[in-house]
Amino acid sequence: MKILAIGRNYAEHIAELNNERPDEPVIFTKPDTALLKNNQPFYYPDFSKDIHHEVELVIKISKEGKNIQEQFAHKYYDQIGIGVDFTARDLQQKAKEKGLPWAIAKGFNGSAPVSEFRPIADFKNINDINFSLTIDGETKQQGNTKLMLFGFDYMVSYLSKFFTLKKGDLVFTGTPKGVGPVHIGNTVAAYIEDEKLLEFEVR
Repeated sequence: MKILAIGRNYAEHIAELNNERPDEPVIFTKPDTALLKNNQPFYYPDFSKDIHHEVELVIKISKEGKNIQEQFAHKYYDQIGIGVDFTARDLQQKAKEKGLPWAIAKGFNGSAPVSEFRPIADFKNINDINFSLTIDGETKQQGNTKLMLFGFDYMVSYLSKFFTLKKGDLVFTGTPKGVGPVHIGNTVAAYIEDEKLLEFEVR
């Protein structure tokens, strides 16, 4: 499986990082070694002093496809979960200033904690899903899919132009405003609507 991720998909998050609003999705990838499952602890890496949380809904690809037309894209994913796109902000900023790729800032080991998944059919309207992240019980991020610049179907169609999507692939769909640092000793939890699907410690 591979992890594909959409950057700059919520306008207020773009503003808080002083980024340019994109005309097309900003795409990056994480290797499978970034995946962190079963509420395992996140170990703070020694190469960064500024790890930020970015909570995101994650969709799971259900069958192989490429060059998928947007009107058929909904047939290619069937589950949704929640994850955290951990970002080494200091490494990312250094790379951006030099115009270099920021793969290590996004793809390091354990940088993609992901919850269990729920069937898409469980949701009345996938274009109106609330999700949030808390640290030590305090809400830090809140989002809703209706605020996305690019919806799920568009994302899947767009990604499939460049990458053959395969069953089990994960798509991180962008983070809302409120990103910020985590610290050793924090407990991070993430919710879809009122259901806590992810909880782990930072060690």
